Amino acid sequence: MKTFVVLLLLLLTLFITALHVSASSDDAWSNIEKQRLDTGGLSRDSFPEGFVFGTAASAYQVEGMASKEGRGPSIWDVFVKVPGNIVKNATGEVSVDQYHRYKEDVDLMHKLNFDAYRFSISWSRIFPNGKGKVNWKGVAYYNRLINSMLEKGITPYANLYHYDLPLALQEKYGGLLGDQVVKDFADYADFCFKTFGDRVKNWMTFNEPRVVAALGFDNGINPPNRCSKPFGNCTAGNSATEPYIAAHNLILSHAEAAKRYREKYQPKQKGRIGILLDFVWYEPLTRGKADNYAAQRARDFHVGWFLHPLVYGEYPRTMQEIVGERLPKFSKSDVKTVKNSFDFIGINQYTSYYMYDPHQPKPNVTGYQQDWNVGFAYERTKDPIGRRAYSQWLYEVPWGMYKAVTYIKERYGNPNVILAENGMDDPGNVTFPDALYDRERVNYYRSYLKELKRAMDDGANVTGYFAWSLLDNFEWLLGYSSRFGIVYVDFKTLKRYPKMSAYWFKQMLERKKH
Repeated sequence: MKTFVVLLLLLLTLFITALHVSASSDDAWSNIEKQRLDTGGLSRDSFPEGFVFGTAASAYQVEGMASKEGRGPSIWDVFVKVPGNIVKNATGEVSVDQYHRYKEDVDLMHKLNFDAYRFSISWSRIFPNGKGKVNWKGVAYYNRLINSMLEKGITPYANLYHYDLPLALQEKYGGLLGDQVVKDFADYADFCFKTFGDRVKNWMTFNEPRVVAALGFDNGINPPNRCSKPFGNCTAGNSATEPYIAAHNLILSHAEAAKRYREKYQPKQKGRIGILLDFVWYEPLTRGKADNYAAQRARDFHVGWFLHPLVYGEYPRTMQEIVGERLPKFSKSDVKTVKNSFDFIGINQYTSYYMYDPHQPKPNVTGYQQDWNVGFAYERTKDPIGRRAYSQWLYEVPWGMYKAVTYIKERYGNPNVILAENGMDDPGNVTFPDALYDRERVNYYRSYLKELKRAMDDGANVTGYFAWSLLDNFEWLLGYSSRFGIVYVDFKTLKRYPKMSAYWFKQMLERKKH
């Protein structure tokens, strides 16, 4: 009897505690929603009519159901299963279960006054083997997601590849190292245009192909985990050649998919197609000529690696001179397909670094990063370049946004740009409900958007902005130890709680009643 009473009291205590936590979290939520947050003078009216505000995510990071409903494995599915690759050996098997909770998430976007959602389609959810047999359950999921968005007035922006190459193609011909990938990707893209293009009018081929090539084939910290021995913990690879081969095939794959879209679908569907490139702004550490050259080399090897061929039909001269014979060549027919193979360019912009000339001879063993021949610095005369977020690479440098966008305008003919990713992270173990009061994230978004607007006021042709990310989710190598979301996710219950930054966007994006 005594044991029973103790158990009863324990259960009662737990129940009261649960009620208290629930009430306190609801109170925190309600308190944040009631606050008038400082938008720094920003509003919808600050931006041109028709300017699109959205949030962004990727399939493996949010969907869950990674090995269910007919989805085939991607290179990330095997990589996450190797102990030690991901913080706390986390996986995207469940993640935040958008596969089942997409209506709730779309409803959140609508309530927060966003216009669009940049999501990615999992290639291996459509073609489990990368090609051939179609998984119609996967097709049905994306149809549900797209239709749900349209019902709520959210415009779908569909990205075809976000790091997740089907494992079958990696095993069959080395994935991005095999030129067969160009046709296979174009066939997959063609299927998506045909299947979803009556409703999806904004297409992107690849997200951050530079990251795919550099982290997958130069230092090998991402799958397929290939690199030369001095540069990482890989069993195979060649950092001097493979990053350039992979990048070349990514560019050709993008161009072939864009060609298919323009020839077969664009005239009737009236959509547009682009690619998403990451761009860290590189600022010279000093005013010296050597540091200025170092910063320019960094820009050429970073965004120029992909954008230069797309605009001018060739790799940057800097790369041609330094990489030499290791750099693949575009044939005349390639140039015709690659040049101007976009209607818009997506730029993912988060951070900036100082660059300097290390004044060192070229190393005997080379790789993509060594080819830059630059030094990275994060402070100047003991002043940090910016406050660091949780991720080691992410410093908050708002003026870098202005410089990056202006550089694209001036160097590449002012193309139509969407700012396709921007955001910052907190540690995954930030306590709840303190996590909801993400004032630093509010400051980040406000300051970066002000700098974006300044670049636009100075003539940059930017037509959209996407915050990364709507939800806390699986953050690649960091697993669940990093939170980028403007909506907090309890990773145990998967319940969603909008943070202060979410309500900041809601207020900033309110439409004036006429």
